[in-house]
Amino acid sequence: MGKRDQEEELLKTLGDFTSKENWDKFFTLRGTDDSFEWYAEWPQLSDPLLSQLSSPPDAAESVQILVPGCGNSRLSENLYDAGFRGITNIDFSKVVISDMLRRNVRSRPGMRWRVMDMTSMQFVDETFDVVLDKGGLDALMEPELGPELGNQYLSEVKRVLKSGGKFICLTLEESHVLGLLFPKFRYGWKMSLHVIPQKPSDKPNLHTFMVIAEKEKSAVLQQISSAIIPSSLDCYGSQVHGLQEALESENQIRAEYSSGSDILYSFEDLQLGAKGDLTELSPGRRVLLTLGQQGASRFCYKVVLLDAQQQSSSFVYHFGVFLVPKARAREWLFSSEEGQWQIVESSKAARLMMVLLDSSHANASMDEIQKDLSPLVKQLAPGRDNSESQIPFMAASDGIKQRKIVHQVTSPLTGPIVVDDVVYEIVDNDISRLFPSKDLIFRRLTFQRMEGLVQSEALLTKEGSQKILENIEQKKTRSSSKSKKKGNHRRNDPKLSVSHDFSGYWRVDHTYLASSYHSGIIAGFMLISSYLENASSTGRMVKAVVIGLGAGLLPMFLHACLPILCIEAVELDPMVLNLARDFYGFREDEDLKVHITDGIQFVKGNYEVADRVCNVDPPYSNGTGNAIDAEGKKTNRIDVLIVDVDSSDSSSGLTCPASDFVEESFLSTVKNSLSEQGLFVINLVSRSSTIREMVVSRMKMVFSNLFHLQLEEDVNEVLFALSTNVDIKEDCFQEASLRLEKLLKFEHPERSKSIIDATKKIKSLK
Repeated sequence: MGKRDQEEELLKTLGDFTSKENWDKFFTLRGTDDSFEWYAEWPQLSDPLLSQLSSPPDAAESVQILVPGCGNSRLSENLYDAGFRGITNIDFSKVVISDMLRRNVRSRPGMRWRVMDMTSMQFVDETFDVVLDKGGLDALMEPELGPELGNQYLSEVKRVLKSGGKFICLTLEESHVLGLLFPKFRYGWKMSLHVIPQKPSDKPNLHTFMVIAEKEKSAVLQQISSAIIPSSLDCYGSQVHGLQEALESENQIRAEYSSGSDILYSFEDLQLGAKGDLTELSPGRRVLLTLGQQGASRFCYKVVLLDAQQQSSSFVYHFGVFLVPKARAREWLFSSEEGQWQIVESSKAARLMMVLLDSSHANASMDEIQKDLSPLVKQLAPGRDNSESQIPFMAASDGIKQRKIVHQVTSPLTGPIVVDDVVYEIVDNDISRLFPSKDLIFRRLTFQRMEGLVQSEALLTKEGSQKILENIEQKKTRSSSKSKKKGNHRRNDPKLSVSHDFSGYWRVDHTYLASSYHSGIIAGFMLISSYLENASSTGRMVKAVVIGLGAGLLPMFLHACLPILCIEAVELDPMVLNLARDFYGFREDEDLKVHITDGIQFVKGNYEVADRVCNVDPPYSNGTGNAIDAEGKKTNRIDVLIVDVDSSDSSSGLTCPASDFVEESFLSTVKNSLSEQGLFVINLVSRSSTIREMVVSRMKMVFSNLFHLQLEEDVNEVLFALSTNVDIKEDCFQEASLRLEKLLKFEHPERSKSIIDATKKIKSLK
């Protein structure tokens, strides 16, 4: 058996390269004098290595070199013979250290040998000028074990190196190794790549590369330089391709860092001064970083560090932590810089750590998260004298006293949807006066893609429950009869899956609007109250289109309180319509129907369809109906167009509506579709003043009469645009409000109060 065959047999005994016992066995079997060379040997290493070790050459003896994981390689001996006397070798195998000490004690008396774990070295900080690694990092980075040991080792390398010192790593440059090595030496390090020449007689095999990381005082981020010419290594195929790919990716990241992009820093980057001295507060500083790692914490976290923009003595907290659950992490308030500064201001903290939780934290309680985070965030507390003080943890609360899920479903268009019944800890005083019940129950419709935004909310009541109960019992009997004929394959009726039993059956109260912005939308009808009054006196129907059905609460309310309206609701998702019917009592009739189609396409096609009288169009048609104008002629013009749809992606800063509904082209289409006295209404939700101003600016370009209602108790703002170019004066609003109040038909007139109160807050947008 040849030498190479013997080596391969010995290597098979190793198994786990990180096991001390396996290495002891390996070196015992191999013997004392038979050295084992990982990767390249001294003839190939000498020139590239010696060129990196001393300048000037006569300084060789004073250079302090550490060789971790030395094994029984002759690398240290060759360096010693080349004039480098200050060499310290460490390995966790007692067998190999004893063998190497015996082999060198007389011929190389200045060489030091110590049994030591390279992932936990017993050297003081900044001891060595050079750390020379030949395969050590690669051995620690077994893919099955993950990066934990490699990460610990590189942290130790950085610690024991002097300023100006070099980490010289001889490696095969596998992708999982580079994935740790490159990010670990970003700030405060100058990196370069070199190739080690192979023996001329060697057949192409895995190539050995040399990475140089030089420790600098400057925190300037530099690109990694490469002395490798890819074309000269074509025969090594995927190995070189992977190296080049990793190098380009890392340099791209470094370029983004240098450009000030919104990127994630590691805690070590920050310790090296990547964003200044973190022990001091710096007004307006905002840093994205990662905290935690394998072995140091249970989880890893994405964190935003924010130092309040205005430092003052009015802060309640010097340092605080704000937890954002996964479901809300993509909301504009938590994902955008502008929104994050709003959280800082409301938190009253001089420095706030906003922790964005993700799916990896799903099975942990908030107490577990807090316990895991506490030692991590303490390292980022401003002023080291505060490290022992209690750090307040904060999180958004929805104020729910009781909650019961009624129904859950996943729509191919909308994603997961939840219907739930809740009792709030505190309710509005106006609601309490109208409904003096101890605990009011509200039914909510929530699209999980935006869990922080309740799409619809309705008040539940027991009024009229007996009639509803009779209908349900009849339907239950029919379903039972069918099931006997069809076997056991009966599908449960969704109406029967509500959380309350039949003895206390609850229904949605369609004469009350739980959402204040819905009241605000109807308050805007004041702007066309003369037109509505004229239609009512002549018996004409007024065509209203509501884009975005939701639970159907707004169309049902309008249908009940303004019977002059012929209402068409437009909804893209048929499953939403089913939920509105099954859980919110939504019903179509001659003057209230639904179109399952795209809202924008519906409006665009509105003035192109054939004439049809509004109250004879069948439900679910993809066309549009027609009302009768002031002269008694058929018209396809819309009198009231309401856009109340959420955005599937709130990260842009626009929660409602979807951005397509505020494009200039669509706004122009809206104006063309409105009647001469038409009203256009948009429910706008955006915490970004920049986004809000952009929407208003676009609407002003199309409509000359623009008004708004800012709801103090809500994030919603309602925008109103009139088709007419005739100026509407605010001094006419009081009279217009009285006209609207007379038009509203309520069994309980006091319920119109919130609408009429809202009319007083509508202002012109000049």
